[in-house]
Formats: sequence, structure tokens, C-alpha cells
Amino acid sequence: MDKKIGIVVADIDEYLPFVARVAEYNPKEYKFFNKKGIIFKIYDINIFCINSGIGKVNATIAATHLSDIGCDYILNFGLSGGISAVKRGEIVLPDKFLEHDFDLTGIGYKPCEKPGQKYIYDADVKLLDVAQKAIGHTEHGTAVCGDRFICNVKDRDFLRDTFAATTCDMETAAIASVCDVSKTPFLCLRRVSDDAGDDAYASYNDMNIGEGQTLSEVFLCVLNALCDEISK
Repeated sequence: MDKKIGIVVADIDEYLPFVARVAEYNPKEYKFFNKKGIIFKIYDINIFCINSGIGKVNATIAATHLSDIGCDYILNFGLSGGISAVKRGEIVLPDKFLEHDFDLTGIGYKPCEKPGQKYIYDADVKLLDVAQKAIGHTEHGTAVCGDRFICNVKDRDFLRDTFAATTCDMETAAIASVCDVSKTPFLCLRRVSDDAGDDAYASYNDMNIGEGQTLSEVFLCVLNALCDEISK
């Protein structure tokens, strides 16, 4: 049976450069609700890429669909705010994910803790190894995720001090949660667009407009390496 890889891309400005970059694989339109999507093949591996829309709910819907259609792996790429130990423009392969805006501290739980559930999710070790070998040295660390664009020093420092966060975004932990439940190996590649401080929006917007092609190139390098590994 042919293998399947699912890709969740949140922002249209991250998705469209990737679609352009894989034109050589003759991608076809893939319909999923009202979302944009494509399907193409590398070797005999079916690649499904969905432009989910920004935020945890959108990402969860897309990841659940990809799991339901039998994807053997689910990947994500995009831009992230830099919280600590990373610089703008740097590529990061997070190895842990959590939802910083899940908060039951008012009734006695730890920040992000979900009663009776796992709430710190892991990237797949084998996929991390494939990606690391494909693109060379990158930072790892914890990606914190929430439905809020972090753009002030106070919030950034809270995430750093509370969770030892490396990056922040609005989708990764939601996808990782779906993958954890469905036992689907998950890998995320992120490029740091800003420092999550007071000028974060301007930095993010500049990176989003100008660097989408670079991000697509790096991610496609990882995708090809994974397809090579699968096809052996």
C-alpha cells in the first residue's frame, strides 16, 4: 500500500510559495471543506498538503482529517516567534509542544495541565533525525502554542520563564495533540520571524512577505529526505 504524508500549513503566505515550489510534481487540487489543498507524489508516496488557516481549531481540523485518511506521517512548517536561544531567520525543529493558553490554574492545576491527559507532546525522534541530517545543525526546544499572537516583552518573558519556551506559534501543539492520540509520527519545522516583543508584528509581516520561498525550500529538503528514507 502506498504511503501517505500529510502537511498542515496555516498561513496562506506560507502555503502559496510551497505550492509554487512543488510545481514540478504536478500537484492537483485537493478539496477538504472550504480549505485550499493539493495532492502530489514523490516516488510512490502520496503527499497531501492543506492550508488549514491560522489557529489551533483550524489546525486540529486539518490534522484530524489527515489522520482519518490514513496519513502515515503528519508534518507542519511555518513562521514562529522567537522566545529564547534563537535568532530571527533561524530554522528550528521543536521537539516538545504545549498549549500555553490552556489554563486551569484557578482550580489547582499546573499551567497547561489537562486533567487525566497528556499535555506535553513530543516530536517523532526518527523524523527529527531525518530532518536534522537533511538540513544540518538546527536548534530544538519547546514550542508553546496558543490562539494569541505574542507581541510584547511581558508575555514573551512569561513564556520563557514558565515553560522554558524556545518558540511560540498558533498551531503546533494542536497538531501534536492529534498526532499523539492517533499515534501518527509528527514533525514540525519553523523559521523564527520575530522576537515576540513589542515590534513583533512588523518583523513577522516583513518575514512572511519576503521569506516564504526560503522556508519552502528548507521544508522541501526535509520532505524529500523523508521520502528517500521511506522508499528505501
